[in-house]
Amino acid sequence: MNPEWSVYMVRTVKGALYTGITTDVERRFAEHQTGAPKGARSLRGKGPLELVFRSAVGDRSRASRLEWHIKQWPRTRKEALVRGELSLPDDV
Repeated sequence: MNPEWSVYMVRTVKGALYTGITTDVERRFAEHQTGAPKGARSLRGKGPLELVFRSAVGDRSRASRLEWHIKQWPRTRKEALVRGELSLPDDV
């Protein structure tokens, strides 16, 4: 059985939003927080970090497509997603 993939968003101390995908959100967020070698370089030294969004999305292919789409969105749309005012698109 294939693992369930999730898309997630992390907010830096300065308010920037980072979007990623993983099969284990808690583990991945911990890697980002500690600045572990497997954590995203773009998040190092930008903590404390806050996990502000997560959603199980199915397989890796769909997770990757959603990640790419979210990264193209303007900040206002990302913030609406975080607040729950917007849902992830079904057609991605």
